[in-house]
Amino acid sequence: MSIRERVEKAQKEMQHHLFNELLPFWSTRGVDEKYGGFLTYLDKDGNPTGEGLKTVVCQTRMIYSYSSAHRAGLGNGAFLDIAAQGVEFLLRHFLDREHGGWYWTCDRDGTPADRAKIMYGQSFGIYSLSEYAMASGDREALEMAEDTWRVLKACAADLRHGGFGEFFEEDWSPKAPGVYGGDRKSLDVHMHLMEAFTNLYEATGHHLHKTDTQRVIDLLFGRMIHPEHGTGMAQFAFDWTPLRAILFKNVWGSDRDVDDDEGRPLDNTSFGHNVEFAWLLKHSLDILGMDVGPFKEKMRKLYDHCHKYGVDWERGGVYCEGPNEGPAREHNKEFWQQAETLVGMLDAYLLFGEDKYWDAYENVHRFVMDHVINHEVGEWYPLFDENNNRLWDYMGHAWKINYHTVRAAIQCERRLSAILAKL
Repeated sequence: MSIRERVEKAQKEMQHHLFNELLPFWSTRGVDEKYGGFLTYLDKDGNPTGEGLKTVVCQTRMIYSYSSAHRAGLGNGAFLDIAAQGVEFLLRHFLDREHGGWYWTCDRDGTPADRAKIMYGQSFGIYSLSEYAMASGDREALEMAEDTWRVLKACAADLRHGGFGEFFEEDWSPKAPGVYGGDRKSLDVHMHLMEAFTNLYEATGHHLHKTDTQRVIDLLFGRMIHPEHGTGMAQFAFDWTPLRAILFKNVWGSDRDVDDDEGRPLDNTSFGHNVEFAWLLKHSLDILGMDVGPFKEKMRKLYDHCHKYGVDWERGGVYCEGPNEGPAREHNKEFWQQAETLVGMLDAYLLFGEDKYWDAYENVHRFVMDHVINHEVGEWYPLFDENNNRLWDYMGHAWKINYHTVRAAIQCERRLSAILAKL
């Protein structure tokens, strides 16, 4: 089969999944018809489980997904309406009008449950509201995105060492150290701040938003990428000393819970985060109008590490984590890493034109199509072991909604079309 035929086959499958499975699923699920906002706990059939806790991460990510689908010309306006009611709920219940920023969780009716200010959620406040503003032209939403940016600059920026603190109490005082995160910084959060600031700049065109995005990019490479291997390091002290990555008390609700007080090994990196960072960086450079040239070899290291060590070339898919140089250590396969690797490897193929990146995309594409997608329902299963046995089967949770899946399908379909245009 020629490369064109292989790309055409992949595009046909991705289009079918996006238009006939994934978007139809989310056109009828998620919206909380009683209280507004989104219900994110969905069983294997896509039905609400009865759990109504609402996290700021899922509420904002849902807003982003529906807004981005509308911006992509999908939904005939219905997705924008769904996003709009999500924005209304977010502004009414999650916004802290006294101290600024967004609460971490609310009960189903909008009563604040955890009033902490966690940077992960703040970043998606900026990301989602700027996306919604570009989709809708809503000036209030854009102003709230800008307000959040100003609050982070005033309350969370580390003026001594650079970057941002990540775990705060309601009044922006730092949380306790250790498992409460008050003494930690992470690549993950700063990657999402790059993503958020990029979107904010795209929406406003303001030079300060561009400058802050450039600063975060410089910081990511200056402090958070391994100086020898070019892979991402996960967690740091405030002075950027690398630390073993630990799980925090009130954050990773459905992430692979690990009973390990010491945390992951210091020599450890995430295949999913590395390729996600690489393609998000390329997007940021495009929006900022910056030359990709100086970054190409840095991106190549991120992609090549995943290609060499992260892809399961025998059974398909991408493993979770491993050392900065050497075979994967954690062999489970999570849905979001598959999604980000799909987009990333297509970006790498477009950027470098090397067949090995298409081979990696095709490997993960096949794994997703054959194992990860619940075709009868339309969404993706969350987790598999190294032998492709399904470990969890829900369609939605506090950490799994349509952000990775819808975004990946839209972005992949776009890139597959671009590849075909070049062949």
